[in-house]
Amino acid sequence: MSAGYFITGTDTDVGKTWATVSLMHYVKQQGKTVLGMKPVAAGATWRHGQLHNADALLLQQHSSCQVAYELINPYVYEQAVSPHIAGKQHPVELNVVFDCFKKLQAQADVVLVEGAGGWYSPINNQQDNSDLAKKLALPVIIVVAIRLGCINHAKLSFQAVAQSGLVCAGWLAQCVDATMLNREENIHTITAALPIPLLGVMPYTPQADFAFFAEQIDKAALDLGTFTP
Repeated sequence: MSAGYFITGTDTDVGKTWATVSLMHYVKQQGKTVLGMKPVAAGATWRHGQLHNADALLLQQHSSCQVAYELINPYVYEQAVSPHIAGKQHPVELNVVFDCFKKLQAQADVVLVEGAGGWYSPINNQQDNSDLAKKLALPVIIVVAIRLGCINHAKLSFQAVAQSGLVCAGWLAQCVDATMLNREENIHTITAALPIPLLGVMPYTPQADFAFFAEQIDKAALDLGTFTP
C-alpha cells in the first residue's frame, strides 16, 4: 500500500497548494511516483460542461500519471465560499472521498491530500477537515503561512492535530509576506515551540518555482518510507 500525507494549513489561502505541488516534486526527485488529491474545493469555473478548480487542476498537472479529475477532486463547488455553504445541495460524504483516495493509492507510491482551508474548516454541516483527515488515517503536514500572527496560528494548529490522535509528520514554512519583518526569528520561534520537524522553508516568490521549492525540503526530516497508512 502506498504512503500518503494530509496537507493542512494554519488558515485558508496560506499556500497549501504550492506546498503540496512542491512536495510532489520532492517525491519525484526521490524516484517515487506521486498523485495529488484535493477532495473538496470551492471556487470553480466551467470547462467542457464540467466544473474545475484551479488548485485541483494544478495537482492533476503535476501528478506522475494522468487520472480522472473526478478522483482528484470529487467535490467541487462553483462558489468560492466555505464548502458547507457552497455544497448545501450536494454535501461532502466522507465515504465517497475515501473510495476515491483508495483508487489513487493503487496507482502511485505516494498520495498527497490537500485539505480545504484550515484544520477545523467545515466541509459539510456536521464535519470538518479534521474528520476527513481521520477518515483517511494519514499523517499530517502543517503549512504555516509566515506572516504576522503565524506563531499563534502554528501552535494552535499543531495542538488541534495532536488532539485528533493523528501523527503530525512536520511543518512547512510558507513565506507569503514579502515585507515581513524578522521572518527568520519567527520561523526559529515556531521551530523551538513545536515538537515536530521543520520540513522546509519556502522563500517568498511572486511566481511558483516548484523544482526550486522541492530543493528546500529537508531530506533528513521527511522520510517517505516512514508512514504507510
